[in-house]
Amino acid sequence: MSAAPGRSQASSHRSPQGEGTPVSKTTPAPVLFVAEPPPQYLPRPPMVVDCSALAGVLFQEPWMEQAVQRLSGHRLFAPHLLQAEICSVAVKKARRGAVEAATAGLAQWHSVAVELTDFDVEQAFALAQRYQLSPYDASYLWLAEQLRCPLATFDAQLGAAATAHLGALE
Repeated sequence: MSAAPGRSQASSHRSPQGEGTPVSKTTPAPVLFVAEPPPQYLPRPPMVVDCSALAGVLFQEPWMEQAVQRLSGHRLFAPHLLQAEICSVAVKKARRGAVEAATAGLAQWHSVAVELTDFDVEQAFALAQRYQLSPYDASYLWLAEQLRCPLATFDAQLGAAATAHLGALE
């Protein structure tokens, strides 16, 4: 490639500093600035969370720290039935005499950022049949499949079904 008349080959290259600014050996290299919003505004990978994992956090179960570590940094999703399941855990705790723990856990519920969604009943039914799950557990599995994301649970049966089902997705 030849340079335009009256120009040297070196002066035909342009710097990122602006159109028409020649690059010379004395011009300092430009500095790349990258500005980012605070971490809470950055995209977070999705994760479906079931009642066992979230209840561990809300009701300060012995497995709470493990749940917090695994769930942090994710955008959490669950079917709407999670609300009733969390309420059920609180009722069971209260009936066993742990009224304060039940009340404290429910008070925290409103500060947890979980996006609640509907689910497809027929497809959840099919998953429940296929993996011998409750319809409740199948709804979490269905949602994880739809979002193509991990499912967090302390339920061994649901965990095994999720490993098999989600691992086979194409």
